[in-house]
Amino acid sequence: MLLRIFGWSIGVTFASLVVAYFYGGWNALALCLILGVLEVSLSFDNAVINATVLQRMSDFWQRMFLTVGVIIAVFGMRLIFPLLIVGITADLGPIEALRLAMEKGDPETPGTYGYLLNQAHPQIAAFGGMFLLMLFLDFVFEDREITWLTWLEKPLAKIGKLDQLAVVISGIALVLTAELLADDAATVMVAGVLGMVTYIAVNGLGSLFENAAGGEDEESEEGVSGAARSGPTEVAKATGKAAFFLFLYLEVLDASFSFDGVVGAFAITADPIIIALGLGFIGAMFVRSITVFLVRKGTLSEYIYLEHGAHWAIGALAVILLVSIGVHVNEVVTGLVGVAFIGAAFITSIMRNKRHADEEHVVHVGA
Repeated sequence: MLLRIFGWSIGVTFASLVVAYFYGGWNALALCLILGVLEVSLSFDNAVINATVLQRMSDFWQRMFLTVGVIIAVFGMRLIFPLLIVGITADLGPIEALRLAMEKGDPETPGTYGYLLNQAHPQIAAFGGMFLLMLFLDFVFEDREITWLTWLEKPLAKIGKLDQLAVVISGIALVLTAELLADDAATVMVAGVLGMVTYIAVNGLGSLFENAAGGEDEESEEGVSGAARSGPTEVAKATGKAAFFLFLYLEVLDASFSFDGVVGAFAITADPIIIALGLGFIGAMFVRSITVFLVRKGTLSEYIYLEHGAHWAIGALAVILLVSIGVHVNEVVTGLVGVAFIGAAFITSIMRNKRHADEEHVVHVGA
């Protein structure tokens, strides 16, 4: 099973390292490998969140995410997106932006590709930060039967009953960020609002069509069985329009997670080919393989707090992105925060499982 899930990722990694070696020697190979590790470490929480959405989709749409989605992640976000950002901010055509990228100039030198992309960081961070913040707030404001940080999540769920509270808090956070941290407040405000609108639109459409599909499934099954159903089933998995919008949601989510990795990569190298190979072909492929592994193994059901830990990591990443508009935040800090939340959630899940097993054993012995 492991080979079937990670086989393509391992093969693509080997091929990417070979290409990197012939492209720029041992130095390019090392940089490519470092960027791959960076992407995986920064995006493990992304894999957990992806898995929570992916397990709600049919097998066909899961394959779409792993094929078409990979193409979008590799070429769209790790290669074309930086070119578009540089082209828009520097008023350059696509060919000129590509030519500038291939010059491999020092990112600290004005006018170079890396420098122009770094200059666009406030807009990128505002969009990604607000998208992720909305996702985090929607999660913690929802009343849940199972909680992780109960002392905090329970009160948040209570105040979350106020309608549109996530939008209100996100809006306040955006205004404060733009006024206190941004050099160009108007640009950051526009980018942040676009991030909020994108989240509301894609998430809302996905929920709308998923609920509609669920209603149709329930009606079609009424004559088959009168027994009450609970838990996920093959029928309950999203298909058609519902799965399509979940697919779009996953792609935007992946894009938001990749912002920090793409921008942070320029602290290591400004070569777009090496960045595409390391972040895209190695990092993005492994993140998708980890996502599939979590779904196939039922890891989220077994380790119940992983989803909570991933969402808290998302909240931390959203704050880091917004803070980075005015203050440089080392990529190592970003990666360690995510790993810390996921690790803590994993350990506490194991402790919970052991505690429940011991309680069941006591009940069984007592009976």
